[in-house]
Amino acid sequence: MQPKPREGPRWARGQKFTLSLAGRDAEEAYRAAVLDARGAGRAVLDTALAAWASPRAVEPGDGVLLGELKGKPRGLSDLGHALEDAGIPGAEVRAALDRLVRAGLAELVPLASQLEAQRAPPPVTGRW
Repeated sequence: MQPKPREGPRWARGQKFTLSLAGRDAEEAYRAAVLDARGAGRAVLDTALAAWASPRAVEPGDGVLLGELKGKPRGLSDLGHALEDAGIPGAEVRAALDRLVRAGLAELVPLASQLEAQRAPPPVTGRW
């Protein structure tokens, strides 16, 4: 039996993610939607989260990842471990992160190797 191919993008090992400016605003709006719906019942919460998610082209549960990314850049494995106690499987964490990146709410943190390549002077070719 062959392993199931992964859906979505393949990120570099050790890739970390952070909130974009739009992601910070979205996280605040998500938190406000949850707080406003507190005590009003599950149906009200579901409606509030759907209203939050729809204009951002994400799923209602994706806001949980925004909260995890709020403090500092985190990797996919960190996010998976943080959310496994909430019953969110790793595949859903990956899919949610993909949606957040495509929506511009989360950004990839440049890897150290990418930063070094940007700083390296161009190779000298030919004669002067």
